[in-house]
Amino acid sequence: MLRTLDARHDGFALHTPFRISRGVKTVADVVTVTVRQGVHAGMGEGVPYPRYGETVEGSLAAIEAVRELIEGGASREELATAMPAGAARNAVDCALWDLEAKLAGTSVAALAMRAAPQPLASAITIGIDTPDAMAQVAARHASVPLLKVKVNREEAEAQLAAVRAVAPKPRLIVDPNESWRVEDVARWQDLLVQYRVDLLEQPVPADDDAGLEGLGSRIPICADEALHTRADLPRLRGRYDYVNIKLDKTGGLTEALALADAALGMGFGLMVGCMVSSSLGIAPAMLVAEQASFVDLDGPLWLAADRAGGVRDEAGWMQPPAPGFWGTPA
Repeated sequence: MLRTLDARHDGFALHTPFRISRGVKTVADVVTVTVRQGVHAGMGEGVPYPRYGETVEGSLAAIEAVRELIEGGASREELATAMPAGAARNAVDCALWDLEAKLAGTSVAALAMRAAPQPLASAITIGIDTPDAMAQVAARHASVPLLKVKVNREEAEAQLAAVRAVAPKPRLIVDPNESWRVEDVARWQDLLVQYRVDLLEQPVPADDDAGLEGLGSRIPICADEALHTRADLPRLRGRYDYVNIKLDKTGGLTEALALADAALGMGFGLMVGCMVSSSLGIAPAMLVAEQASFVDLDGPLWLAADRAGGVRDEAGWMQPPAPGFWGTPA
């Protein structure tokens, strides 16, 4: 039976500007893919990321370029060779997983031989602002299990101190988004230990991280922008202790699952993260997150309005979507 493909741009307004060291986001621009076969429809979402040279228009064009393959019944493995890793392939890959599960009358978790999604301790992210403003946000989340603090280079110490002063209990991820230098990581070791930072995420530029090798950081360092697919893992050895798997970087759930297994096999710890997205981008990531020590899937919590039936937060615990939302029978 023939398939039909629909790919479109959806925009989700944020209730609060999302600030990181590279800039500010007020709308989550996503690509939504629907693949229909008979009475069944599978959906997937990708977030084109400018850091990787992606745009909505470019992603839609990349999907259009493989329309014939998709509608002709190509497998996820065939599409992995026809499309590069990135947001466009992620949207298609996840739509096909969803469709396959519906055609088989089962769940994606069962197809992937993974545990069904369960509530996960997922980081509540505090975006970059003045230290006082960041403290106000942190105070509202002082009892959650995990906080993620975005910092820049100029005010990192004050930002971190302000957050820890009002939220002393949660585990803490600090994310400079490539804004530091290797010498900063070295000179702020005592500071990171003092504030009980559990993980330092991509502190330096991905293409200038050689100095991390042999640094002997007292805080585990996690690769984010430096990691996309399994091909990157050998280069990261000795520089990073953890890797942050995001489906928009891996190009979908298929590669994300394989990457998780490969990274664990090489001795890396796992973090699973996300872009600012709707719950359609988060539901597949929850299947990978079961293996992770750190989970950061709060992208939909920044939206003024999410897709109906999506994930929800309960005091820092991410609850799975409603049955039938993605990857599960209704």
